[in-house]
Amino acid sequence: MPSTKPQLDSLLDQITSALPDGWQDLRGDLERNLHAALRSALTKLDLVTREEFEIQREVLARTRAKCDALAEQVAELERQFLKK
Repeated sequence: MPSTKPQLDSLLDQITSALPDGWQDLRGDLERNLHAALRSALTKLDLVTREEFEIQREVLARTRAKCDALAEQVAELERQFLKK
């Protein structure tokens, strides 16, 4: 799983900065609990890493190019066959 630390930290900062003044004393505990809850929720998701995604995107692009080339070959063969 890719590192989500910067995104989690940003989200936690947004949440804790929105706390009312009286709740700022609980900020540390809240951050730890929210961080654990978010980390747990994210690990339960069936996610792929950015690297895995990019690899699959490249494979798909190559496959699409081959498919397009084969479609063109079939079209050319059909044109040749129809001429006869």
